[in-house]
Amino acid sequence: MGVYEYSALNFKGKQVNGLINADSLQDARLKVKSLELHLTNVRELNEGEGSEKKPFELPSIKGLLSWIKPQEISLFSRQLATLLNAGLPLLMALNALIDQFGESKLKKVIFQIREKVNEGSSLAEALSDHPRYFSNLYTSMVRAGEASGALDIVLERLAEFSEKQNELRNKIRATLAYPIIMCVIGFAILTFLFAYVIPKVTSIFEQTKQALPLPTVMLIGISSFLKNFWWVLILCLFIAYFLAKRSINTEKGRYFYDQMKLKLPIFGTLFHKIAISRFARTLGTLLHSGIPLLQSLDIVKNVVANKVMYKAIEEAGVNISEGADIATPLKKSNMFPPIVIHMVATGERSGKLEEMLLKIAESYDSETDSTVKALTSLMEPIMIVIMGIAVGFVVIAILLPIFDMTKGIR
Repeated sequence: MGVYEYSALNFKGKQVNGLINADSLQDARLKVKSLELHLTNVRELNEGEGSEKKPFELPSIKGLLSWIKPQEISLFSRQLATLLNAGLPLLMALNALIDQFGESKLKKVIFQIREKVNEGSSLAEALSDHPRYFSNLYTSMVRAGEASGALDIVLERLAEFSEKQNELRNKIRATLAYPIIMCVIGFAILTFLFAYVIPKVTSIFEQTKQALPLPTVMLIGISSFLKNFWWVLILCLFIAYFLAKRSINTEKGRYFYDQMKLKLPIFGTLFHKIAISRFARTLGTLLHSGIPLLQSLDIVKNVVANKVMYKAIEEAGVNISEGADIATPLKKSNMFPPIVIHMVATGERSGKLEEMLLKIAESYDSETDSTVKALTSLMEPIMIVIMGIAVGFVVIAILLPIFDMTKGIR
């Protein structure tokens, strides 16, 4: 069933716009006419099957960019929390948000959620129909909020949680953007030099028929390969990517990949800190929302996005279900630093585990930010040195035969 937007005239001749659920375009027209309205236009939102499309019409840039951003989900959570806290019933709050989001793709999703709630479903059940936008973590917290009668508070926490995650993600992306761009530009320049510029220069040396120095021979070989067999290199990269992707999709392959990520000499520490921060913040938020510990751990193990951490949390959950405390199985996994274990144990003894977990998350977010900045400052000179070595090799390989030629002239 799709969502259709219609324009119509009422019996006073006034323009009326709205949304309606229907199985097809024809069904939508019939439903609008049954409201005693004179239909002027109807179209399916985010046009899919059954919508009227113009032949050979290219998709607009606006349509291509109309995905739902994480920031929109955060805004939806915060605004819904505000409306519920102000005393509005859930259906009225959802109606207000449909108008608020205008032409956003989220408008269609909210409309479908409202229709499901109007049919008697809970908000959590309605959200679970859209797992692409509302994760298991989100729906579980909403379900706990509905059960406890504190839905507005839970939604506010979800908005804060999402904003923190987005803030950390954006910081990492912004910090790593410059080194990545420099790597791409440097690789493109070197490829252009080896494939097009160097062959024209080295062709002069080949015509002299003199013995060439080893660096020049190597330069000519690399340049010739890139010029004549560039497609082999691209094909090999594509095959390697395909095989790696296929391997990662398997259980053992994913575990090995995540294990190697944590053991990387420079970036392993960063990946580990991000995983611990995500574990602590998610678990703290879930427990603060009233979700039982074992159920929270079951959700958290999927949020950390690392199979090694997943296994450690899963084993901790099994031990806790058998009567163990939280800190001991986490310590046995060797995946959590001593400071985290001590803070978890202290929080468990004092009855303030949620607060301790959120403090751990704040601390590791700060450490992650510092680590990213340190890595960036380290990568810049490394890239300069690598580029210098590559350019130096090219210069030496070109100058050596020129020196030999000048000696011969003397």
